[in-house]
Amino acid sequence: MILYIAEKPSLGRAIADVLPKPLKKGDGFIRAANGDCVSWCVGHLLEQAEPDAYSPEYKSWKFEHLPIVPDVWKMKPKYKMRGQIAVLRGLVKEATQLVNAGDPDREGQLLVDEIIAHLGVKGAKLQQAKRLLISDLNPQAVTRALGQLRLNREFIPLSTSALARSRADWLYGMNMTRAYTIQGRKVGYQGVLSVGRVQTPLLGLVVRRDEEIGNFVSKPFYEVVAHLSTDAQQTFTAKWQPSEACQPYMDEDGRVLSRGLAQNVVGRITGKEAIVEKVTAQDKKLNAPLPYNLSSLQIDAAKRFGMSAKTVLDTCQSLYERHKLITYPRSDSRYLPVEQHGMAPSVIATVNKGAAELTQGIDAPNAKLKSKAWNDKKVDAHHAIIPTEKVANLASLSPAEKQIYLQVARQYLMQFYPAYLYKETLVEIVIAGGLFKTKAKQENALGWKQLLKQSRSNLSTSSNTHSKSSAGNDADKNDDEALATIPPLTKGQSLLCQRGELLEKQTQPPKHFTDATLLGAMTGINRFVTDPDIRKILKDTDGLGTEATRAGIIELLFKRSFLVRQGKTIIATDVGKGLINSLPLSATTPDMTALWENTLDSMSRKETQYQAFMQPLISKLDELIIQAGSVLPTALQGVKSPTPFKKKSYARKGTKTASTAKKTAKKPRTTKSKA
Repeated sequence: MILYIAEKPSLGRAIADVLPKPLKKGDGFIRAANGDCVSWCVGHLLEQAEPDAYSPEYKSWKFEHLPIVPDVWKMKPKYKMRGQIAVLRGLVKEATQLVNAGDPDREGQLLVDEIIAHLGVKGAKLQQAKRLLISDLNPQAVTRALGQLRLNREFIPLSTSALARSRADWLYGMNMTRAYTIQGRKVGYQGVLSVGRVQTPLLGLVVRRDEEIGNFVSKPFYEVVAHLSTDAQQTFTAKWQPSEACQPYMDEDGRVLSRGLAQNVVGRITGKEAIVEKVTAQDKKLNAPLPYNLSSLQIDAAKRFGMSAKTVLDTCQSLYERHKLITYPRSDSRYLPVEQHGMAPSVIATVNKGAAELTQGIDAPNAKLKSKAWNDKKVDAHHAIIPTEKVANLASLSPAEKQIYLQVARQYLMQFYPAYLYKETLVEIVIAGGLFKTKAKQENALGWKQLLKQSRSNLSTSSNTHSKSSAGNDADKNDDEALATIPPLTKGQSLLCQRGELLEKQTQPPKHFTDATLLGAMTGINRFVTDPDIRKILKDTDGLGTEATRAGIIELLFKRSFLVRQGKTIIATDVGKGLINSLPLSATTPDMTALWENTLDSMSRKETQYQAFMQPLISKLDELIIQAGSVLPTALQGVKSPTPFKKKSYARKGTKTASTAKKTAKKPRTTKSKA
């Protein structure tokens, strides 16, 4: 008997639907006519044991216990999941072949692997276990996936990476939270000060941005624009480029701070001859953007529709599991397997049938085109989010589901349009010895940008998205900015500067974070890393958190009253500011955590060993606990806790701590942690 262990019931049902009929439904499993079975987890069936499972003394929060580092890690069944574990135990004993059908990511790999290990599977049954990778719940896609089973042991590094991440979160979060909650009480703060490996550096980004805005002092600066005309009375403008002689009157960003200097330039150029010094015209092309991964979809949806990261994730899950209209959404890949290009005509036809509005009035997509998205070297367990071969009934979708489906479908269709072609012209003009420049862009062929223009047209007339139309239009303006126009010009041509214009502007503070920009910061964290050496390491493999966890981390900061929303902006609360200003800098900046994330990523690619990640983490944790004990968090004095002090549980919600735990004779410590 083959036993397929899915990550959740919806995936289990999708697998069972393509097995031999009739199906017989049992309690926690489905049996096919040929005797094969499908069962499932419900997320993680196991969780990290509480500290008091290692020693009863850890039930009390005392600084002298810290840091708590287990010698041998313990997992325990979730209280409400004991029944499903019992079902799986019986089926695993009966099975001659096991198939891991977790979601196609490192977390999905781990949650099935850990239950297989918990049930004591060994020997040939473990070595011959298979891996089923499903990213589309429609029957034809599931059938294809069943024909492409791989050995589960190929994915051990993926599972090890997820396990290391889980243990790192437990070690860092539990020890640092206990340390700062205990210290916080000494200065009168009565709440739990939750510190996390990812959440705290993210909070630090927001706090520092808020402080930068609060401390910002605006200052005026000046620009000069020349209004020019040709002999044929064709007009355009060019902007003054200050020379080196102007440096003493400029700031570090090259802005002129002297009004008198700018006013002098205006007086010198008005009514004077202007000579075209240089004309550079260059044909350029812009290929279509890649299909979405989860973060890029969340960022675009936040800009376009004002959706939070969690709303986008929840909507994607509904489109994937309930409607079966998109492929697996928690993907970090923006690429597709080459063989899937053969499905393009079918997928395009399906999209056109269900969402004809996407291509109405524009060129039809060409299924023969193959963009750079198809790349086997950049695809392993999962691929980019794309539409499935199921026809969408847009009328049956919620407004959010329709918006997200159309976004995913449009991004996929872009792969079947030619590049956007344009000519960029740069002109340099000399007036009274001063240099002026202007740039123009002339469209030659819209290519894939036809879809954006069509999108903007639909958005402005759609009643479903009327309330968010301004957000959508703003997003489109970024993609398709207004094009400057200039008349045909030649080198040496004489023009007239009709007048100079003085523009007085004010320096602007940075903008508060929004859902879109905070997600952008998490995916491009190297921009916020302070150490230049670490920044180089993270240039190509950056990221704070994972595709599956980023939305949850942001929401967690709101739930814990560290962040609040004011309209579209996200700002830190007094509690959030107090916590960040009480912690050592290394715990509040992304450098350390981003480097850890990079190591976890390389571990999943078989490039780094488990201990190479855990040993530096434990050493750093020792330092941080010593620092915590040496300084009181005075930034939290007088700050009122949103909730009273309550000992923090590190078990997931809805579980109970095991009533009995094996007592240890000594404090768990050291580096014998086993993967």
